[in-house]
Amino acid sequence: MTERYDTAVEQWRSAAAPKRHVRGLLKAMAAGIERCMYCEDSQGTDIDHFQPIAHDPLRAFDWLNHLLACSHCNSNTKGRKYPCDDAGACLLIDPTTEDPAAHLVLYLASGEYEGITPKGMATIDVFKLNRPTLVRGRRAAFVTAKNLLWGWYEHRQAGRTDEAEEIVEAISESPFSAVVRAIMTLPTPVARTVMGAGTLPAMDEWRRHMAAVPSPRTGPGE
Repeated sequence: MTERYDTAVEQWRSAAAPKRHVRGLLKAMAAGIERCMYCEDSQGTDIDHFQPIAHDPLRAFDWLNHLLACSHCNSNTKGRKYPCDDAGACLLIDPTTEDPAAHLVLYLASGEYEGITPKGMATIDVFKLNRPTLVRGRRAAFVTAKNLLWGWYEHRQAGRTDEAEEIVEAISESPFSAVVRAIMTLPTPVARTVMGAGTLPAMDEWRRHMAAVPSPRTGPGE
């Protein structure tokens, strides 16, 4: 195992051209602007091996094991960590196959995550998702999202389609997209308190608008 690991690490380190290609593809595929798949900040610079090379050297060049991550999540916090339960199943949320909302709750006012499953708790711990810079970023994103949502609604009501679409693009490319998702799942009584009663029509209109947007195709004929 040690020999396989050493060989895989050496081959990965020396694969400059393939890594540039993979990194470029991951950045092009990322939602938003080079968004880290773990913390959702727009600082995706690294190719992360979801299952670290130390755990499975044979997956070093496995495309399905490559995710775009910021250097903090990839190197400073995760590193070789790959927690598993007693049955050997990984305890980290795989953002390519799982909905993080099934494992995490985001509190909009504080900007902090709470794990509601073992996977959620392990993911928060490994990636330090409540580190101060991310908490501050989510709080700021919440204030920004509220104002953008209201501005978008006013443009829609006034028939200013181009201006409204500019805001849609700004929201889609903003970091911390989980903030917008959390806003849209708020029950009405909670939304009235957190967002303000005047924002409820904008939230309802946004839900209708997004429901009508066609899903992007994932392949020919799909």
